[in-house]
Amino acid sequence: MSWTGLFANTPENVTLTEIRTALAEVRTEKRPPDEPDEPTASEPADPAPTRVVADADVLAADYCVDGTSRAVLDALYRHSWTTLVASDRLLDDAEAVIRAVGTRSLAETWRKQIETWREPVDHPAVDHPAIGSAYRGGAMHVLSFDDELTSSAAGRQLNNYVPISVRQPDAFQLLFDPESLYESEYSEAYPGPDRDPRR
Repeated sequence: MSWTGLFANTPENVTLTEIRTALAEVRTEKRPPDEPDEPTASEPADPAPTRVVADADVLAADYCVDGTSRAVLDALYRHSWTTLVASDRLLDDAEAVIRAVGTRSLAETWRKQIETWREPVDHPAVDHPAIGSAYRGGAMHVLSFDDELTSSAAGRQLNNYVPISVRQPDAFQLLFDPESLYESEYSEAYPGPDRDPRR
């Protein structure tokens, strides 16, 4: 399956509201594990602005709704020097959302395709999947539609511990400047996108 093939088969008439509702239900139903899994967590990586986490609602919207979520993730995908970080738990949530608003088959196909892009990371089960992925994976940016995560209060609390910025996709789109980011990170002229779009 290619990205083109994936986007040619999406659930019909899905709204962002449905995705957010489905994610809330998925995360409400989760229960903590019987045994702590701290020993399996990845050592925190050095933070880098080229490393990004998309929360489960943004991943599902990228596939099911298009719009800003897909535009932002397309911009990241076209630059191979950026990294999409995601734990299995984060992808589990997104897959469950896609299954809820679409079908099991579509969700499984999406999971196989996203696995070809994301960089895996492990975090304790008690962590929020997006924040845990960012902290353990060294991502300085998290994309989410969660109003609590994107609030200024949450931002202040997070930045007491780690340099993570949580924004909605449209806000990140306004700030993402691949040319200046590349030149600041690699001290050489920006070569432009080096990968074809996903469609």
